[in-house]
Formats: sequence, C-alpha cells, structure tokens
Amino acid sequence: MAAAVPGYSPGFKKPPATLRLKRKRPRSSESAALQHCGAAPRAPSAPARRNPFSSLDNAPRQPGRRQQGQPSPPAGGPASAAPFWQFLESAGEDKPARSAGLSEGTDVLALPEDLHLPIPTPDVPPSPRHEFPADWSIKTRLLFMSSQPFTWAEHLKAQEEAQGFAQHCRAAEMNLPQSVEEPKLSTELRCAFQQSLVYWLHPSLPWLQLFPRIGADRKIAGKACPWAQDEALQQALMSDWSVSFTSLYNLLKAKLCPYFYVCTYQFTVLFRAAGLAGSDVITAVISPTTRGLREAMRNEGIEFSLPLVEESRSRKQKSSEGNLETEVAHGPKVGRSPEDGEEAAPSDDDDDDGFSWLEEMGVQDKVKKPDAISIKLRKEKHEVQVDHRPESVAVVKGTNTFTLLNFLINCKSLVAVAGPQAGLPPTLLSPVAFRGGTMQTLKARSMNAKARVRLAYEDIFSLEIIGPVLPHSLHSLSVLLQCAQRGAFSAVLYTHEPTAVFNTDLGNASTALKKETVSEDLLKCGLHSKTLDQLSQVPTLGKSSLRFLEMKDYAYAWKC
Repeated sequence: MAAAVPGYSPGFKKPPATLRLKRKRPRSSESAALQHCGAAPRAPSAPARRNPFSSLDNAPRQPGRRQQGQPSPPAGGPASAAPFWQFLESAGEDKPARSAGLSEGTDVLALPEDLHLPIPTPDVPPSPRHEFPADWSIKTRLLFMSSQPFTWAEHLKAQEEAQGFAQHCRAAEMNLPQSVEEPKLSTELRCAFQQSLVYWLHPSLPWLQLFPRIGADRKIAGKACPWAQDEALQQALMSDWSVSFTSLYNLLKAKLCPYFYVCTYQFTVLFRAAGLAGSDVITAVISPTTRGLREAMRNEGIEFSLPLVEESRSRKQKSSEGNLETEVAHGPKVGRSPEDGEEAAPSDDDDDDGFSWLEEMGVQDKVKKPDAISIKLRKEKHEVQVDHRPESVAVVKGTNTFTLLNFLINCKSLVAVAGPQAGLPPTLLSPVAFRGGTMQTLKARSMNAKARVRLAYEDIFSLEIIGPVLPHSLHSLSVLLQCAQRGAFSAVLYTHEPTAVFNTDLGNASTALKKETVSEDLLKCGLHSKTLDQLSQVPTLGKSSLRFLEMKDYAYAWKC
C-alpha cells in the first residue's frame, strides 16, 4: 500500500460524500432564489427536515417561507397589511397559460376552476361590433347566462302565448326599447319571446325526434314505426312530403320564405332565397356529399360546384407556381423536374394509349389490364377522398335548384331502406308556415345557480333553449336579451356539426346587389328587418360556426 503524501489528494470521494453534495446543491440554489426574490435569508440554525410522505397540499406552511414570485409585504407591517388584489393577481398569473394550452374543442365553461377568469375569445374583432356575423348552421342547444334574472321568460300567460303565435303568423315586428326597465312586467317582451321560439316542421310524429337525422338511429330504434313494413304507407308519407317540399320551394321562389332545410339520414340541404348570403339567385348547399350522389346529380344534368375543393386546388396551384418561380430564380436542380413536387393529373389520352407499350412488347394478353371503373376511380381519387367530409360541400345555383328539387323527390336513396329510419321521409325545417307543416316551439327553461367568483359566491342566471334553433331564432333571441338583460349576457352555442360548413362563402357575391332592394323584396318573408340585414351579408365564418357569444355594453364578441 502506497504511503500517503502530505497535501496530496487524488480527488476521489466516497459515495456518502457525493450524496451529501447532491443534497446540498438544491438547498443552496433554493436559498439563492429566495434571496433573489427578496426573501429573508435562512437562520443559521438547521431547518427541520420536510416529511417525505407529505404532499404539497397537506404540507405545513411555515410563516417565514413564501413561494417564489409571491409579493412581499409592505415594509414596516405584517403580510396581511398588503392589498388583497395583489395576492389574487399573483395567484392567477399561471392560469392564462394553462387555458391557452387547451385544444379548440375544449369547452371553457366546463372547467369549474376557471370560472372566475374571463373566457378567452381569440376571434373577437379588434373593435366592438353591434352585430355578430350570420351563422347558417343549425344549433341544437343554446345556453344564455347573465347576472340579471330571466324571470320574464318563465310561465307565460295564455294570452301572452296566443299573442306571440298571432304575431308570428302575421309577421308582426316588435320594436322594443334599448333597455326594458321591468322585463317581468313587459307584455310586449314576453310575447316577442314566444314569437321567436316558433318554427315549422314536416313530418310531425310526436313520438319520434325528427332532428337531427344524421346519426339518429339509436334515438329512433325501438320506437313504433308502422310504415317500416308497409309500402302503401311509405308511398303515402312520401307523397305528402313531396307536396310540402314543393310548397316550400314555391314560397322560396316568390320570396315569401327566406330559407328552409331538408334533413335526410345522410346529408342536409339548405335552400336560400335570392338576396341572402350575398347571392342574387336561389342557392342550395348540400353537405356532406359522396361520389355516388355527385355522379347521380351530374347524370340528371344538375350543374354544381365544390367550392372548398376548388379553393384547395387553386391554392396548391399557386403554391406550385411559386415554387417553380423560386427554382427558376435560383437555377434548375440536377435530376429534378418542376413536376416532381406534384403528381401529374391523369389525362383522357392515357385511357387509349396508356397500354400501347404492352402491345409493342407482345405481352398484352399476359398482363391483366385495369377495367374502366378502376381507371375512373383513379382519376377521381382526390374527389373521393373528401366524401362524408365538410370539404365535399356542393353548391347549386339558379334554375338548377328546380332540377335539384325534382331529383330529390324522385331519388330513391333519399330514404333509408333498412334500419330504424327505414321508410321515414326527410325532415323539413322552415321559419314560416307552408303546406303540410306543423307549428312547433323550442323548449325554454330558466335556471338559477351560484358560481364561485374569486372568494365569494355570486348568483348566475341562465336560460336554456333546446331544439333545432334556426339562424333567425338565434338573432331574434339575441335582440330580446339585449333589451331585457341591459346589454350584458353570454351564450354557449351547440352546433349540429354537419351544418357548420353552410357558412362557407360561395364566392359569387354580387357587388351590384343593393341592400335596399334586397330588404324590399324579402320584407314579406316573415322575418324582422334587422334579421334580414344580418342574413343578407356574405358568410364570413368559413367551415366553422359560432361557439360562444358575449355581449358587454351593447357590443358583441364571439368565438368560433
């Protein structure tokens, strides 16, 4: 064994010494951080060891220690003498970052710990708006919330209910003041509320929920469907439905009906009168579609467009042209052609000459050629990929909508042949009366609850609307709440997702279309003049729809 040399150390440490160093490092860094934040230095005496089995929540709080970032008490006084709002601000610094990391589909109102924070609205316009954009999607549920009670919407009298129905049938406009002093005692407000809940439906089968129809097999399964095995009854239902459908289209053409929906078990069709959504002709929007449906429409001579597919195609073309210009500017690359970045579109000449090289080699009989259907599917593979998706939305304009009417009436695939919805005609939804239509009302219910705001509980009043909420009903209810709730309320909107794509801009807005002419032509359609002004605007929401709506000081903010 070598003799120890005085003053010489090889630098080796035993394991216990290394562990002691590791234990000391976090404590030294922690004390430095605390000193940097203005905390008092540790006492020279060794602190008590922390219980390793305790969590941060149940660990005993030491009065001399504070967390990093907590404001220090004012000089010369205890910690309780500091303003209380300083501690609230410091405690809430990390919460906006947490809410910002949520996904788009997360419902902010479903998080009870974040109720005291302002709900983020990234789609809010830079300046306050006194009108929100038109939303052509169908809502299944609305939840309005306000600090003012909704007692004016409860227990309508028989006379008020009858007056509301009469005002709807006569298309009477109710001009309410900007703020109603006593909403509960305002008969005009309660009648207008009943008027805004009315819609028209066909067919009317009280024991079945006829909206939504897409994905409704579970709700309809097990219910009595006497027409499922009776062909004569199915023909009678379809004949009655065809009369109602034709009546709605005639009203639309005469501008006595602004719009209506045709809801099948596979897709939904929105018919809009000329002058709405920035179009000067009748339009029909179908979503979602499939290659089979589009092929059948082409065979019937119906001209239509796929605006989202065409937009994506033009965007790719512009991108490829930009890349080509960049490559030309920087010089061509060896071994790469400009067409390598994008697959070449198959041409019609490939069908005839695509396999000529097999004949030249003499093996045309030994190699199996693809049939015409496979070749056609290969050509349309980009179009088939959008089936059942929002991008498959199809738009029919002008006189082609009448051809679409006849196509839908005679289309056998419009009605399911098997399953719970077999033999059941599509649902027709309209804001005005039509032949064979049944008057229905949305279900309204007011609730009172207490929500924790900061350290106290406050009363939160809510009004829930359930049913197929059409675009005009959403606007009418918002106008009423603006008057009754003193210009301050918020709303959570639940959208029937297949109809969200109806907010797509059709790209045919007529610049020469005058708003005054549109209002005069559609003034007898049964909607309020303010609602007509909103629905005549060009859609700006794209494939999305309104999810959250808030009014503060008579100005709107929204989130998609």
